[in-house]
Formats: sequence, C-alpha cells, structure tokens
Amino acid sequence: MAIHPIEYRYGTEEMKFVWSEANRLEKVMTVEAALAKAEADIGLIPKEAADIIEASIGKVELERVNEIENEIHHDMMAVVIAVSEKCEEDAGKWVHFGATSNDMLDTATGLQLKEAVQILEDKMQSLLDILLLQADEHKHLVCAGRTHGQIGVPTTYGLRFGIWASEIARHIERLEQLKPRLLVGQMTGAVGTQAAFGKDGIEVQKRVMEYLEIGSVDVSNQIIQRDRHAEFVMWMANTVTTIDKIAVEIRSLQRSEIAEVEESFRKKQVGSSTMPHKRNPIKSEQICGLARIVRSMVEPELLNNTLWDERDLTNSSCERIVFPESCVLTDHIIKLAIGVIENLRFYPENIRRNLDLLKGLNMGEAVMIELAKRGVGRQEAHELVRSSAMEAHESGMHFKEVLMANPDVANYLSEDDIINLVDPDKYIGTAVEQVEMLVEKLKKN
Repeated sequence: MAIHPIEYRYGTEEMKFVWSEANRLEKVMTVEAALAKAEADIGLIPKEAADIIEASIGKVELERVNEIENEIHHDMMAVVIAVSEKCEEDAGKWVHFGATSNDMLDTATGLQLKEAVQILEDKMQSLLDILLLQADEHKHLVCAGRTHGQIGVPTTYGLRFGIWASEIARHIERLEQLKPRLLVGQMTGAVGTQAAFGKDGIEVQKRVMEYLEIGSVDVSNQIIQRDRHAEFVMWMANTVTTIDKIAVEIRSLQRSEIAEVEESFRKKQVGSSTMPHKRNPIKSEQICGLARIVRSMVEPELLNNTLWDERDLTNSSCERIVFPESCVLTDHIIKLAIGVIENLRFYPENIRRNLDLLKGLNMGEAVMIELAKRGVGRQEAHELVRSSAMEAHESGMHFKEVLMANPDVANYLSEDDIINLVDPDKYIGTAVEQVEMLVEKLKKN
C-alpha cells in the first residue's frame, strides 16, 4: 500500500531509482567489490578471492539481504553475509576485510549522490536554457515594474527572465563547485585510523576511490563528516527557493486583476470542482508548497554533523528520509518549473493595460530626472513632480495633463517633452542591452 506521495504523485522515475532500495544495495556491493580489488592489488587478500567477490555481488538478491537483516538487525552485516553466501571456495571470508560499516554505506551514498547530481545538473541546464530563451524573446516587451505591490517605473519581461536565469546560472556554478566536496568516499576503519589495514590503509582508500571514480576524504572518523552533505541540502534549499520565487511571481501575474501571464491550461483540464470557469496556477502552487518541504530538510542535515565522539547513529535514520526526499522533490520542482516557464502564455493587451493603468503617474521619475537635467534642483524637481502626481491621483486626470497645466513645469518642459517623458516604451534604460549581454555570456558557458 502506497503511503508517501513520492510513491505515487511526485518525482521522476530516474531520481526515484537513484534512492531505491535496489540501487542502494547495488552501490553498497559495488563498494565491497572495489575494496576487495584494491586489497588484492596490494596483497592484503588473494586476487582469486577478489575476483570471486566481484562476480558474486550480481547474484545477491534483495529479499535475502532483508531476510538476514530481520534476523540480525544490522543492515551492513546482512549485506556482508549475503555476499559471502554467494562466494565460492573460501572467498567469502575476505568480504569486508578491514572495513567498518560506514566505509561501505557512506561511500555508497557518494555513488548515489553522484547519480543524483548528474540528474539535477541536466535539468538545471534545461531550466537555464528556457529562461534565457524567454528573456531573449521578450526583451522588448515593456511592462509595469512593481515595488511593494504597487506599480513603479516600467521594466521588461526580458529583464525579469534574465534576472531569474542569472540566479539559476549561479546555482549551477555552486553545484559544480561543491561536487569535489560532496562526491567522496572513505575507507578508514572503525574510528578513522585505518588500523585494520595496517600500513596500507592510505593506499587502500586511494585505490578504492579510483575504482569507483569518486573523490577521497583527506581524513575522517567512522563516518564522512556531514558538513559536506549539509552543503548539498542547503544548495537544494537555495535552488528551490529561487524557483519558488519565480512561481510566486507567476501566480501573482496570473491573478484575475492583473492577468498578464498564465500557466498552460489543457483543453480538458478542470480548474475547480464547483467553479467551472477557474484556471488556477496549480503547478506554480505545487512548486511553492514542495519548496517548503525541501527547505525544512536543512536543519536536520545540519544537526547530522553534530554527532557524539567518533560517531553515533542519529544521522542514519534521519538521512534515510532527508537524502531521498530532498533530492526527489528538488528534481520534481525543477521539472515542474521547466514545464511552466516553457509553456507560459502571455497576454500583451493586459500587459499594456496595466502599464497605462496609472494614467502616466508611473513615469514620474522620468519627468523628475529630466527637470533636474534642465536646471531644477533634484530635490525641487522631486517635490514638483510629487505634488503634480498627487493632484493627478486625486483628480483622476492624466499625469501629462496636470504637468502641462503647471507653470513651474512649463518653464522647463514643452508639451512634446512631456508627451515623450510619459511614454513608458522610452524609459527602459539598458534593459534590452543587459538581457543581450547576459544571454551571450551564459550561452557561451
């Protein structure tokens, strides 16, 4: 019986497989095989035994491992026994030689994280590409900028998408930077001294990680220190928060009163069980809701670094939830964002309506700056425009009409000047150039 929504509602199959019980077992046994090969290389165990161990891991069944664990109540020893059972001759006695449980478990986690990171990297790049495409396609689409929920001076949709693209690009960069710290394994023994491997401990660890193609810790105790994993969970929280921000903006812009953009709405899609007309931004809302769960994983993983002495077991049960859930939900959120942004519908007529909603009042800064340029002090110009704006607001007149009727303004600006100054299309500064520079920069990368 499915209980958790990840089982039936959220997540991609590829990311779910990374954290599946079967893949976890496969990764643990892969580490066991790599250890045997490394030990055989330097003469710690017979080469024939290493070959048999490597050949035997493919014969181990998950059901048998679980059966053994139910008897002995130790997950790693259940794997060791199951592998040993499949080894011919005396090779089984060399399985797990010199290692402690977390040499296998933490290194296996490193292998799983490597797969998870690759999935996330690919999707993040797709998200970046779509954001850059939208930025470029809409770099000339002038719209109302808003601060404090109020209409301010004009901006462009291209600049909005460009800002989001730039932020996603930084997350991609951060992920690349943390990979060497995250994708590591260890082979250090009971409390990190490598005593069971003797003088060959450093070489064993080096060779195991070379076989597995991941990095190696410099030092550790019985476990790999969790600052590495906490950094990754914080990266996921940071990333989904950016996507949450994008989704919040889309939801806001889709409000009936604004109606500038809209999530795609399928022909047979139902918006409400009782209000048939509804076209709700449900995907953006799902992004915002699930982002809260990913962010909630940060504190548990930070606390997983505060263990007793050389280690305790409090991180283990916690991470069985933190790693799969945060990775699956982050991947799901990125996928949702790709679909929403790629299929976003624009309503140019509503964008223009909102841009003109204040009857020119949103162009006050442009008038103030021009007055200052023509000899009115900046502070005096601010007050002159502010008082005119208040008059226009109270009277309902268009801002340009109030300005034209003001003799103090007329001393500096002609009617043609005022008409040009209250044209929002002429007051977007370098918005287009900024987008073009960003697109060129990020596409090169």
